[in-house]
Amino acid sequence: MTQLNLVVIRTNRQDDQVRFYTTLGLTFNHHRHGNGPYHYSAIIGGLTFEIYPLPATEHEPDTTTRLGFTIESLNATLQCLEEMGIETVQAPASTEWGYAAVVKDPDGRRVELIEKLIK
Repeated sequence: MTQLNLVVIRTNRQDDQVRFYTTLGLTFNHHRHGNGPYHYSAIIGGLTFEIYPLPATEHEPDTTTRLGFTIESLNATLQCLEEMGIETVQAPASTEWGYAAVVKDPDGRRVELIEKLIK
């Protein structure tokens, strides 16, 4: 059985990214492995989500990766993100997967937020 267990994003705005993803409900630890860079790490189920600094040879983070998170309350989360200046690129709407919206994280990655349907 194949299972995704690690997602790493790289940024030159670590604090902003941690604040954004913490608003989605993630809890981060700040640490490093050996002589590697300090970074932030959160566990979501069996997945490790990490926020690393950009390597010195890169100047702009990759914004082509799209992420998706199931959250408790879409409207409350969107209100908090709006107060942080986060852009909503797809307004909340009911879909077959749940009540959903798309926002951009501080680097510009599109992040789909879905409030899980209660059955």
